[in-house]
Amino acid sequence: MDVNHQNNFLFSSKNRVWRHVVFWIAQVLFFATLYVNNHGFARQLILVTGWVPARMLYTYPLTNWALPKYLLKGKYVQFLFIMLGWAIVGWYLNYFYRFSIMVPYQEFMGFKNILKDVNATGGLLASISTAFAGCMVVLFKHWLKKQQEWLQAEKEKVTAELELLKAQVHPHFLFNTLNNIYSFSLDTSPKVADLIIKLSSLLRYMLYNCKAEHVLLEKEIEVMKNYIDLEKERYGNNIEVSFNISGNIAGKYISPLLLLPFLENAFKHGTSEQLEKPWLSVDLTVMQNTMKCKIANSKNEIVTVNENGIGVQNVKKRLELLYPGRYELRLNNGDHFFVVSLRIELTDENKFSSATSLIFVPVPETTVL
Repeated sequence: MDVNHQNNFLFSSKNRVWRHVVFWIAQVLFFATLYVNNHGFARQLILVTGWVPARMLYTYPLTNWALPKYLLKGKYVQFLFIMLGWAIVGWYLNYFYRFSIMVPYQEFMGFKNILKDVNATGGLLASISTAFAGCMVVLFKHWLKKQQEWLQAEKEKVTAELELLKAQVHPHFLFNTLNNIYSFSLDTSPKVADLIIKLSSLLRYMLYNCKAEHVLLEKEIEVMKNYIDLEKERYGNNIEVSFNISGNIAGKYISPLLLLPFLENAFKHGTSEQLEKPWLSVDLTVMQNTMKCKIANSKNEIVTVNENGIGVQNVKKRLELLYPGRYELRLNNGDHFFVVSLRIELTDENKFSSATSLIFVPVPETTVL
């Protein structure tokens, strides 16, 4: 069986039932062989099969709930307490299942030498072992999926870098052109010069700063404000925009261009298609190392916002790869508004202070470039 077929069997929803069937058949054969005695393999096979419902009840809450909700999200202390409590649950489940179901079942089958010892732990140990094996399967699938995502991300990164190298001549040409326009605009309209500086800053940020894994949150916010100012010039007084920041944003780092795509969508899908006067608000709060950002915009009830657009999907992928278990993203698509709520555990200054010189490209204040 090649790698693609193995991955298809492990991850395809079409094979989900077969994966469970194979797991439980393997479990039955393993314990029937392990516990075979003078009574013969056939009897042990019947007994182990009879225990399967109890072991399902014991295994699936761990693999489908405790593992993904706590262990895979880094909540190790809570997961440890759940495991300790679940061991007690397993003891009671083993006791009641043995005397309520398995003993009458064996008597009905006419078996002799039926085990009725209250202190027998073989069923409990088998249940714990089965649950452990199920958890190992889930963890292996999770690890394999993360490896595939990492390899895919590396592949996309190389492709993006090659495309960027091919296209670099265009931003540089645009920078030089903006520089010339800027020098002429000083004699005509200071407002034009200011807009050119903001556009140049936005392009410079996308070309240079976004190569870094993390940038200062202050820089990301500055770019968002420049983008808003440029968009406001398109709409003039026809749009009401508010931008509120609270908390200490100094020394906090974030992956570049995580917030700007949502802001761009707010202008693109919200304000530009309004029948009445549109509005847009950005509220960003930082408490310790946690950032909460809410971007809301008005929209017409007949306008359909695609929550699975390419831009949003790309940001979701990046969040999952860069902040696994450290973010929460919620999209609220109402009749007259659209809201993006994002919470991220930021990276502090201590980790990246040594790399600050690699993140920003110094630009003389007297030039646009």
